[in-house]
Amino acid sequence: MSRPRVVSLVPSLTEAVARSAPGSLVGATDWCTHPAGLDVVRVGGTKNPRVDRIAALAPDLVIANEEENREPDLAALRAAGLDVLVTEVRTLPGAFGELDRVLTACGVPARPRWLDEAEAAWDALPPPREHLTAVVPIWRRPWMVLGRDTFAGDVLTRLGVRSLHATHPERYPRVPLDALRAARPDLVVLPDEPYRFTADDGPEAFPGLPCALVGGRHLTWYGPSLAEAPTALNRALKAAHTP
Repeated sequence: MSRPRVVSLVPSLTEAVARSAPGSLVGATDWCTHPAGLDVVRVGGTKNPRVDRIAALAPDLVIANEEENREPDLAALRAAGLDVLVTEVRTLPGAFGELDRVLTACGVPARPRWLDEAEAAWDALPPPREHLTAVVPIWRRPWMVLGRDTFAGDVLTRLGVRSLHATHPERYPRVPLDALRAARPDLVVLPDEPYRFTADDGPEAFPGLPCALVGGRHLTWYGPSLAEAPTALNRALKAAHTP
């Protein structure tokens, strides 16, 4: 039995499907950078996919995410007669469950080894003895931070870092820079996506506060990178320094 033809609108799911169901992917977004050298039709961005191009690929399944993709685009795909599987990922256990669901829908006959290894890597972490407070910007101009009920926030909590805005009514609130500085967190966590914070772009906004530059793929992606994420994130958090 042949596997379904799949278009992925989520970079982390693109990597998961490409690794677990080789040959199934026929389309992916311009932002789907892993695995390197992925040779499929590019169908636009996560927020502006080309519905006509996706429909022309005649996929059996389009995989999406309720946060990364816009509902009007998903509705347009359904109106074109396409089957759209929409994931919801707010926690690490939720990510593992949704990965199982996606890979099953993509015709993967058995749970891939990398998924077992990823769960084992996180299960092996001891409970944090204490939690550092953190401001976790995801954008600047305007400044936006991790708020309530986010996958990245859950990941950090398991590593002993708790977002100061974890109880904010919004999931990604806009907070003025002065308020972020005044909160005096133990740590500022600066990922390199969706905004690409770097050593020269981000830490200078938080003088006197330790800043940790972390890989967005390890903090926000749910796929094969989850296996190495605990080690990579812990290393980056421990390397935090004050600008």
